[in-house]
Amino acid sequence: MTDSTSQRYYALELDKKDPLKQFRHRFQLKDPRLIYLDGNSLGILPVETPSHLGNVVSEEWGRELIRSWNTGWYERSKQISEKIAKLIGAKPNEVIVTDSTSVNLFKLSYAALKLKTGRKGIVTDELNFPTDIYVLQGLVDLFQNQHHLTLVKSADGMGISLYELENSINDGTALVSLSHVLYKSSFLYNMKVVTGRVHAKGAMILWDLSHAVGAVPIDLNGCNVDFAVGCTYKYLNGGPGSPAFLYVREDLQDKIQSPVWGWFGQKNPFDFQINYEPASGIDRFLAGTPPMLSLSALNPSLDISLEAGMDALRQKSVEQSKYLIDLWRHFLDILGYTLGSPSDENQRGSHVSLKHKEAYRICKALIDENTGKFTVIPDFREPDNIRLGITPLYTRFVDLFDAVMEMKDIVENRIYEKFSSQKDKVT
Repeated sequence: MTDSTSQRYYALELDKKDPLKQFRHRFQLKDPRLIYLDGNSLGILPVETPSHLGNVVSEEWGRELIRSWNTGWYERSKQISEKIAKLIGAKPNEVIVTDSTSVNLFKLSYAALKLKTGRKGIVTDELNFPTDIYVLQGLVDLFQNQHHLTLVKSADGMGISLYELENSINDGTALVSLSHVLYKSSFLYNMKVVTGRVHAKGAMILWDLSHAVGAVPIDLNGCNVDFAVGCTYKYLNGGPGSPAFLYVREDLQDKIQSPVWGWFGQKNPFDFQINYEPASGIDRFLAGTPPMLSLSALNPSLDISLEAGMDALRQKSVEQSKYLIDLWRHFLDILGYTLGSPSDENQRGSHVSLKHKEAYRICKALIDENTGKFTVIPDFREPDNIRLGITPLYTRFVDLFDAVMEMKDIVENRIYEKFSSQKDKVT
């Protein structure tokens, strides 16, 4: 028995013992050759979603028409928000599903800066997702450059030192905006510690949960977080462009105001008054009419995550990322692949980045259906990151093993040389 054969057998044994293995069958996985490791860009379609949406289209829209607003649609945002609240350690009245992550980040950042009028500093880190940084830059411009944005530097390109972060916050800082899990490296901030340090300096904290929610346990209330935003199309499997959510701690809700005044955020929207009066509580952060089809698609996927439980999902995620890093050490390290994620599981989210100078062409080879035994879909992040997303609901140990074998073969046999280095529009 060869080393790779015995290793694959071991992976299959791990899958047999997996307490979450039954959830894989609740997702649409029709191609036995496909290994999908792009879950933190777009999760796989749940099996129940097409029929659920079909009912929304044919019955709620097709049969009931406008009457559906009084038989479920008007309350759907809140109903789905309550499910998300359970996943992120929040009260039901502290979360609302609405708009996109970028729009929500803008709304909450604006609200924080307006509340902290005497402070002009904004802090984030240079490894944050670019759109988060763009939103903050746009706010500096919107406030006519009265504010200044500080980007905390990374010493290793992977994570951010708590010491450097804390030293960037002073008595003039209004807002600190960070991603709980960094999108390239999977570096995981200690939310409780960081939030405490930010509050000790008199500033407010806004967390972007997009690369964490559904894979990493989150306790917003336990950490006394001020604000948070997140998307639902990654580990929550809500579909492409599914609506985002925002969180505002209960005691802050009536002290702040959304910069986007829309009729669904009005106190009495169907009174159709000319002058805007914000709704009380979290509803004031609603704006336009909710996108009912994409909103409704969240119900089946959230039910699966809630049924599995965040502690169990995190335990499997940690076991699988450790296993993947072990495979890298055993098979890939000698081929020029380097680890681009923290080795400490307490500082790592649910994806592992492996770096290689030919990362883009390796990704192209992995995705190509005519290369290798399996079609592996990771994603590429500039300049040299192969990001392997682990979604505990459906990722198997054997998937990780087979993907690593494909990565080994592509470099050993220089298969990547068959592919162009010309970048696709979406990588």
